Amino acid sequence: MRKHQYLTMLDPIQERFGDTVVVLVYTATLCGDVFWTASILVALGTSLSVIVNIPLSIAIVSSSLATVCYTMFGQMISVAYTDIVQLIFIIIGLGLSLPFVLTNEYIGSISDTTEMWIGQFDVNITSPWIDLFIAMIFGTIPWQSYFQRVLSVRSARQAQMLSVAGAFSAIILAIPSVLIGAVATTADWTNTTLGSSPVSLNKSSMTLPYVLHEFTPNWVAVLGLGAISAAVMSSMDSSILGSSSMFTNNIYKKIIRKKASDNESIWVHTISIFGIGTMATLVALFVPIVYGLFVLAADIVFVLVLPQLFCAVFIMRTNAYGAITGFLVGTVLRMGAGESLLNWQPFIEYPFYSVDAGQQFPFRTFAVIISLIIIVLVSFLADLVKKYLCQKSQDIYTVSTPGDGITQTHSSNHPLGPLPN
Repeated sequence: MRKHQYLTMLDPIQERFGDTVVVLVYTATLCGDVFWTASILVALGTSLSVIVNIPLSIAIVSSSLATVCYTMFGQMISVAYTDIVQLIFIIIGLGLSLPFVLTNEYIGSISDTTEMWIGQFDVNITSPWIDLFIAMIFGTIPWQSYFQRVLSVRSARQAQMLSVAGAFSAIILAIPSVLIGAVATTADWTNTTLGSSPVSLNKSSMTLPYVLHEFTPNWVAVLGLGAISAAVMSSMDSSILGSSSMFTNNIYKKIIRKKASDNESIWVHTISIFGIGTMATLVALFVPIVYGLFVLAADIVFVLVLPQLFCAVFIMRTNAYGAITGFLVGTVLRMGAGESLLNWQPFIEYPFYSVDAGQQFPFRTFAVIISLIIIVLVSFLADLVKKYLCQKSQDIYTVSTPGDGITQTHSSNHPLGPLPN
């Protein structure tokens, strides 16, 4: 994609499948970006509400407002520079908090609670676990926030190096959060303002800010909050910028107004940033389930967007008929499975389904595979039908008798014979 100098992730899809498919795929990516942004806004809001002691709604709105404002005015330049600053905050903030947490007098040894924080694998959930594992890996590929970085570097080689370096860096930067989560299982929470662990109080999503707040000095907790804020803002600005870029370049300029000027496009881009940020904020305020939103966002992109992008880039003989059919089938298969984290009841009961355990079948992976097969098969059939109709139209010709005004239609196998050369 870098060698073809695409601007957005939707460019190869629009080039191969056309405008209708792009609108469908963009709708899916927009939902994914909005849900993803909402989930990280809730994560930041909970952290601010714990450490700074402000209401959750105010924390979410203020965080969103700050991010949307600097993204609207700075756009890609502001995102690029703030990413560097935010990365430094993450490394320093969480890295500095670890020694204070690990040496606190109310913290025990994490080796004593290994079974608790590592947990035990239940063989009964092997299939759903593998399904979610695959979705989390491949569902993180087709995101514009990733492609807008690799497509903006100078060469395809640099894009490859950036991708590999980012993958290993993500693993390293996750270590402090994992350790803090493990430490929470060894802490003596009876001497805190909570009186009990966040997990027992059904506040497991707030474990990190509570550990920083209760077991580190105030200035360290503030730095840790800065690290969390930096991580959230870095993700949020990339997400809303990515969605607004795809809307401006692939929807507005190529479908709605093909003659839009550069100045007009800039205004549309700015307004769309505000609109997408507003939608994410509203979702964060009214659906405060971080993990549920995160999973749903990844599922939407994995099931609906990945097959389209894969076929557009790698399977040359696919077409719009197959893409539309595959998109609709994938939507029904995924939505039909429901989502227990958001209390969505399924209307498709896959094999091994139970009311208590829910879907035990790997429905996400199944939906992607079926969607890919449908795209290829329908494209192949549509191509055959098109060739057949073209052949029939070539067999039909019109003969006009000069002077009598009579027109006759003949085919190559007509008794009168084919039209002479």
